[in-house]
Amino acid sequence: MAEEPSGRCGTGPCPPEPRRSAAAPVLSGLRALLLCAALGAGPARAQPPPGPFPFPFRDPALPWHRRLDDLLGRLSPEELVLQVARGGALGNGPAPPIPRLGIAPYNWNTECLRGDAEAPGWATAFPQALGLAAAFSPELIYLVANATATEVRAKHNAFVTAGRYGDHTGLSCFSPVLNIMRHPLWGRNQETYGEDPFLSGELARAFVQGLQGPHPRYIKASAGCKHFSVHGGPENIPVSRLSFDARVLERDWRSTFLPQFQACVRAGSYSFMCSYNRINGVPACANKKLLTDILRGEWGFEGYVVSDEGALELIMLGHRYTRTFLETAVASVNAGCNLELSYGLRNNVFTRIPQALAMGNITLQTLRDRVRPLFYTRMRLGEFDPPAMNPYSTLDLSAVQSPEHRNLSLEAAVKSFVLLKNERGTLPLRARDLPGTRLAVVGPFADNPRVLFGDYAPVPEPRYIYTPRRGLEALPANVSFAAGCREPRCREYSAAEVTRVAGAADVVVVCLGTGVDVETEAKDRRDLSLPGHQLELLQDAVRAAAGHPVILLLFNAGPLDVSWAQVHEGVGAILACFFPAQATGLAIARVLLGEAGANPAGRLPATWPAGMHQVPPMENYTMAGRTYRYYGQEAPLYPFGYGLSYTTFQYRDLVLSPPALPICANLSVSVVLENTGPRDGEEVVQLYLRWEQSSVPVPRWQLVAFRRVSVPAGRDTKLSFQVTAEQRAVWAQGWRLEPGTFTLFGGGQQPGQQLRAPSAVLSARFTVTGTARPLRGC
Repeated sequence: MAEEPSGRCGTGPCPPEPRRSAAAPVLSGLRALLLCAALGAGPARAQPPPGPFPFPFRDPALPWHRRLDDLLGRLSPEELVLQVARGGALGNGPAPPIPRLGIAPYNWNTECLRGDAEAPGWATAFPQALGLAAAFSPELIYLVANATATEVRAKHNAFVTAGRYGDHTGLSCFSPVLNIMRHPLWGRNQETYGEDPFLSGELARAFVQGLQGPHPRYIKASAGCKHFSVHGGPENIPVSRLSFDARVLERDWRSTFLPQFQACVRAGSYSFMCSYNRINGVPACANKKLLTDILRGEWGFEGYVVSDEGALELIMLGHRYTRTFLETAVASVNAGCNLELSYGLRNNVFTRIPQALAMGNITLQTLRDRVRPLFYTRMRLGEFDPPAMNPYSTLDLSAVQSPEHRNLSLEAAVKSFVLLKNERGTLPLRARDLPGTRLAVVGPFADNPRVLFGDYAPVPEPRYIYTPRRGLEALPANVSFAAGCREPRCREYSAAEVTRVAGAADVVVVCLGTGVDVETEAKDRRDLSLPGHQLELLQDAVRAAAGHPVILLLFNAGPLDVSWAQVHEGVGAILACFFPAQATGLAIARVLLGEAGANPAGRLPATWPAGMHQVPPMENYTMAGRTYRYYGQEAPLYPFGYGLSYTTFQYRDLVLSPPALPICANLSVSVVLENTGPRDGEEVVQLYLRWEQSSVPVPRWQLVAFRRVSVPAGRDTKLSFQVTAEQRAVWAQGWRLEPGTFTLFGGGQQPGQQLRAPSAVLSARFTVTGTARPLRGC
């Protein structure tokens, strides 16, 4: 790892992050800031130039639109083209400097899914996105995104000081990933927030706002929601993602694949990334209906659209939708694509724009319109303002891997774990019983740091990485270890070492899963099975344990068939850990002991099928039989929203107000939650809506509210929610509100599940009066 450039705050701490003020700065406020900077107030930074600014676009007292008008008016067509053609990666970036205007290079190619991924230097690694989703906590997502932005900004400041503008040195993130986990075998499930549009949308809002920060003028880093749209496999099985045509019904598109992206627009994201696939025959990055009619026309998005890496080249080379790069440039620019992220080509698609301008296929005004949000984003990042005005410009490398961020990584891992099984009080282990206890840690995930992170992972210093073995060795127990297989595919297996270690133990912890060797970008799975000899390893460990407790830890994203472990009495507990990253071992130790704040409360963000007979074809994009919203009549292995606790909860007094409401009105909901068990704990309260009389097909029920709540043992709390009229809308050639009867369910899980937590699910009905009308009419 290359040594980091020196920071900007010396060895001391950087100034605290700014808080959002009650009102946005006005002209006088900006001038006051400039005056303070000129007089030496604030951090020791480069001061604004004396006298008038060299160009109006650099005058922070001017409105954004006037600054942009001035800047764009100074750029030649050739300069405009290079700004949209140089989105990265490799030799395709950065966007070039414009020396005559004092404009520096800028690299748009940055990954920030859960930490500063792929950038030079160390970074705090937070749990993979799907694990964060299992926490069911927008508040946690906000904190993780904000910490990520702090490290991205701090490193960017150092890169700029050193004159480094290569890949992953910028501030514009290709994050979050908002594709729906519609298929259990898709290789990129781990990057998503699960299978539910509402959950994904709520977490998207928190991520975007956390990443961009609370400052009224400047954003810490800019968010980019991807992959837009109808993108959820295949990667490579049975066909390549690079030429795949997703054939989708308009209702499914609107109800499942778009809502979380609209939430991203409402949250204020500065960019979107269009996906590799076609949508009903038209490539996403050349899809005017998607990028202009829906994204900008219906939703009012004013940011920029960047292509996925190589997606523009693939319009011709993969999809055969166009015959030349010139045709491709015309189609994608006019459809609404602003920036090309190329496979490293210098002579890429958007370098054909000058020819299209000369032929009249793209107008100069359209080109300026495509460049405008690029420079607006850079302005809001603070690039063209005096540095002293921007508090984020003072962040330095002391913020990277800070104790606060490492602690947050641990907290996030603890909150992400889902307790799937806990028979006979197997967990938590009693701390007082640990001295002298023989604890065996076995399996390919027990002591291999590489397999605990998932894809798009930041790289922390090795001293901050805790495997399950390392974390458990800190306990006052006698810990032994056997991998059994050296890598997740588990093609070569040593039964002897597993049985020897497990047979001599009082407690056996078995660590199994997938990892990027099995599921990742460009790599789908063929089935739900534990890879290789992993099931055999588990069975050998159970036999060798001879009745002693066996705890199964799972490290995966896509669901696994662990039905043998679920029903076998020799496996006392199963804990879904996802890919917890650097704090894995520390989090496991805390949760297995049930320490304060470590009572598991994660809930599954996706359904785990009971077998391959419940898995529909990857390439079929109908939602029938997919996700909890449209699942068949046969029960899954584990349902969406499921998870156990070391304590118990009960619900009472579900009240809907009013029980009859006008068609455009919102519904108020309250419910009382009581912790009836012996331990303090957290519960994820979940509300589901069912349409009883819809004129069009709808989900069997839909998550409409959730909240993660901490409740001390023996205490109760009354919670209030609001279900909006928009959440009752159905797609009928447009979003439409209909009168009728509805049922609302409230509890810690879905209604009517075969496998369920001990608490009851309450229900109540309400009616909506009036006549049907378009949602926009309310």
